[in-house]
Amino acid sequence: MALETYVPGRSPIHGWEPRQKLFSLMALMFALAMVKQAWLIIPMVAVTALLYWLSDLPLSFLLQRWSYPGLFILAAVILLPFVSGETVLGQWGWLSIRQEGLIAMVLIAGRFFCILSLGFILFGTTPFLTMVTSLRRLGLPPLMADMALLAYRYLYDIGHAFSTMHQAMQLRGLGQRREKRRSMQQWAFLLGNLLLRSYEQSQRVYQAMALRGYGQAISPKVNQVNTLGQGKSPTDLGLTVAVLAIAIGFVVAEVSW
Repeated sequence: MALETYVPGRSPIHGWEPRQKLFSLMALMFALAMVKQAWLIIPMVAVTALLYWLSDLPLSFLLQRWSYPGLFILAAVILLPFVSGETVLGQWGWLSIRQEGLIAMVLIAGRFFCILSLGFILFGTTPFLTMVTSLRRLGLPPLMADMALLAYRYLYDIGHAFSTMHQAMQLRGLGQRREKRRSMQQWAFLLGNLLLRSYEQSQRVYQAMALRGYGQAISPKVNQVNTLGQGKSPTDLGLTVAVLAIAIGFVVAEVSW
């Protein structure tokens, strides 16, 4: 139930100015998403591995977060070499491997894992609140920033309420009876009750915020607290220029090939 995946550290990626880091890594993600040439997979993986090495994040951090999305994408593309394409590379009885399907599988899986890894680098080296502040200063509408912050704040409360209600219902026999229909009714009651409690709490929170001035016009000078870095260090500028140049290089290579 937690959104925070930040791992404290002193790596160059940790110290990278958040706005520059967000903009550069997002540009690189979009560039990788445009790749359709199979030979570009190798430099994509190399660049991603280099950035992850610079982030100084543990390998277990990446492997743990790869598990579920990795299984999903592999289940989605594992059959492509056997059912897609016309050029047969090898055949064993009724089973044949086709070149076009194999290339498509490598491209989809490669892009997915590289983009996902860059996202883990971004969120693993930047606190969530700093990320929202960076988005706000890059032009994110205030309402969306407030929604993200409130969701981050109260997701923990919802998780705690769900855990408490689930434990209480387990003490009253949830999951101990063999009637599947009754068990489904209990789960529906639990989720519906949680939804109603969340809605009521959101109303109370909004009323409390409105009483404290939320939604009223604020002087531009009030919210000028600089919680982000200045982004003027040579390391920040070097990383930004390098990552943006790599992103442009992938786009040029894709277009010109």
